Amino acid sequence: EVQLVESGGGLVQAGGSLRLSCAATGVSFDDFVIAWFRQAPGKEREGVSCRSTSGLSLAYADSVKGRFTISRDNAENTVYLQMNSLKPEDTAVYYCDARTYTFVGNYDYWGQGTLVTVSS
Repeated sequence: EVQLVESGGGLVQAGGSLRLSCAATGVSFDDFVIAWFRQAPGKEREGVSCRSTSGLSLAYADSVKGRFTISRDNAENTVYLQMNSLKPEDTAVYYCDARTYTFVGNYDYWGQGTLVTVSS
């Protein structure tokens, strides 16, 4: 069974930092594109950051560029989202998404989400 488990969310003051983790079991991240999404109360889910399978291509939403960093620990099969200089508008549930496209089918796995609350 494939599971993605996020952790690291919590309450932080504006200007603070958090590091979110997304640990995978049942699958290796080697062949997956990994992305972080977030959904704020009353808003649609939006993409935050994305990492290619090789790690050579990274992308960030304009709203987090320069403040957030996506990375991966191959040995731990875990992807991280380092969030610095947090703002109240970063408050949301953050989700990890792993997807791959193969000859036999496409696979898309989501974690359960972790809540980040930034106080002003």
